[in-house]
Amino acid sequence: MERQIERQHQMRQKLTNRLSAHVRKYGFQSLKMDEISRIMDVSRATLYKYFSTKEDIITFLVSASIEYIHEIIEDSDADQVFVQRFQQTFEQTIILKEFITDIFLRDLESSYPETYESLKEAMKQRVDQELAFYDEGIKSGVFNKIEGRLIVMQDEILNNVLDVKYLMENQLTVYQVLFDYYNLKKIQLFKPDKMKMIDDNLMIPRIEYMAQKISKNLY
Repeated sequence: MERQIERQHQMRQKLTNRLSAHVRKYGFQSLKMDEISRIMDVSRATLYKYFSTKEDIITFLVSASIEYIHEIIEDSDADQVFVQRFQQTFEQTIILKEFITDIFLRDLESSYPETYESLKEAMKQRVDQELAFYDEGIKSGVFNKIEGRLIVMQDEILNNVLDVKYLMENQLTVYQVLFDYYNLKKIQLFKPDKMKMIDDNLMIPRIEYMAQKISKNLY
């Protein structure tokens, strides 16, 4: 029974992954189940086997995002954990920016306000957790004394730079933008004598993977 539930969950993930690129770009308010089944590349019968309504699909997508938001390394006094946490937070920020677009949030708030509030609360908790992390890094002597809210607000520039027109006009690739932004945040946060702890080689394949996914959705 457990294996059957797990297989069903995996199939639901697979189907919603096929839909997520569309809702990121165009929202979902006007989507009908017929069009959803076409985007997912399955028959209506197969779609209804895993999802009873459009709301069920969107709720599943949002629940997956909330679960991802809550995935974070536990706090620790060890300096190395600050590096791991920084790199994980950076990766999570990029992925969430890519999925939780303005049009998706607008449709969610309009169509399913309770689900929207759940996502909004999870995102608020993430910001609070991120600010606490920056504060802890300052107190531990790992981070520079810098206002954490400015670091969080700075992430909004990703909405402008991860744009086809901006990239083409400035002859930039998505990978260049992500890697340079990673370095920018690293230099802002970590004290000079702590920089040697950071292994950028661990981040390069992750940035490459994110860049490929974002590029695929942009072009």
